[in-house]
Amino acid sequence: MGVVVLVAVVALAAGYLLGRLRPWSRLGDWAADQVRFTGAWVRGGAGRQAVVVLVHVVTTPRTSWRLFHAAYGYPFFSTR
Repeated sequence: MGVVVLVAVVALAAGYLLGRLRPWSRLGDWAADQVRFTGAWVRGGAGRQAVVVLVHVVTTPRTSWRLFHAAYGYPFFSTR
């Protein structure tokens, strides 16, 4: 019984801290800043660019989808 209560308290505390710190939002903001403001993004090499794009796609899939289609049209699932 005591272990269940302890696990519940730890889970609630972790959820509270994650809600306050918002790491998902901060990670998305970092990726958006890297994409928006060129500099280290351009000079970072292919590995860094791949990580930034992957983080951006994972944290903001709808925005990434819109950006892709704005730049390249609708190559997939085209109804035209």
